[in-house]
Amino acid sequence: MSNYEHRKSTVTLKIKRVDGTPLKNVEVVVRQTKHKFLFGCAEFSVVPFANDELQGKEKEKFETVFEKFLELFNFATLPFYWARFEPVKGKPDTIRLKKTAEWLLSKGCTVKGHPLCWHTLTAPWLLEMDNQQILFAQLERIRREVSEFAGLIDMWDVINEVVIMPIFNKYDNGITRICKELGRIRLVKEVFSAAIEANPDGIFLINDFNTSVAYEILIEGLLEAGVRIDAIGIQSHMHQGYWGVEKTQEILERFSRFNIPIHFTETTIISGNLMPPEIEDLNDYKVDEWPSTPEGEERQAMEAVMHYKTLFAHPMVEAITWWNFLDGGWLNAPAGFITKDGRVKPVYYELYKLIKGEWWIDKLTLVTDENGTANFSGYMGDYEISCQDKKSTFKLENKKEFIEITF
Repeated sequence: MSNYEHRKSTVTLKIKRVDGTPLKNVEVVVRQTKHKFLFGCAEFSVVPFANDELQGKEKEKFETVFEKFLELFNFATLPFYWARFEPVKGKPDTIRLKKTAEWLLSKGCTVKGHPLCWHTLTAPWLLEMDNQQILFAQLERIRREVSEFAGLIDMWDVINEVVIMPIFNKYDNGITRICKELGRIRLVKEVFSAAIEANPDGIFLINDFNTSVAYEILIEGLLEAGVRIDAIGIQSHMHQGYWGVEKTQEILERFSRFNIPIHFTETTIISGNLMPPEIEDLNDYKVDEWPSTPEGEERQAMEAVMHYKTLFAHPMVEAITWWNFLDGGWLNAPAGFITKDGRVKPVYYELYKLIKGEWWIDKLTLVTDENGTANFSGYMGDYEISCQDKKSTFKLENKKEFIEITF
């Protein structure tokens, strides 16, 4: 038995004619069209691209970029950093982000918004307010975004990096102010309540880079306080080196005890020289050039495969998001699948072999029996079935499935 049996369905197909009689001894072809598991990536250049803001060669470049993106991924994270989304109070960038979400949905991608509340890149104009007004503005912001994007974006990182939030001291900001006054648990309860009120059927995450016991204690306190957390977000930025299987499994073991789905929300494995280990805050590392190297690219591909296999094997993990698709994004790091000059790196092809190869049914030919039934095992997700020049679709969502198809 493989490590991935929990990702599969054992399926009985019953193939019938319109009059209900079984289609006996006929050939049917089954093809997978989408994973249930969320294989995701962040690439914020999708916003200008989807809004037709790019011209000429740049537009051509990004047409190729997003063609590659969509061949591999079924999940995308869009930026809602308050400082950029609403730099001027009352003038949010709603129209552009809606158009982007619509475009991604039309291409078969589930979309997540990131983040609704965060002390970094929060709206600078909050500093003109007192704490009561800041909290009011933050909650209104959450209600506005979650309700306006409902149906396009139903999954959100509600609050980001709460463990450090009240003690964050690099610069003054409105969110650290209110977190200090209210405490972590009260603030998280408030922001989650606002999100759930705006879209009761949404999927709402807490997200953090801190994987220590402090994050566990915070989650314990939130659950005791009655906060509905739909998924636990774990960042895995590995600019200073791959965690390794043992550390990853240890983190999974600790956070799976809550019996809440786990999303690896921000995964980075770089293909250049590693960031020095003495850097505590990754944002402090500033370089003009951080090149991808041939050795680094081989290492990145190998480590990414190990990381994805480890996560996909764990039953509580429901999503992995890579950060970012192109080199030179956050921290100018060679963290992407494509170099700055447009070359696709080995990591892309190696993950493709897993996501659209080993963990995928490209084409499976079956023959029905005397009762019109056929059996197979496949990875959960969306499928297309064809028989005698006719087509239909079905979904695999459970360990065992009985599916009737009429042709």
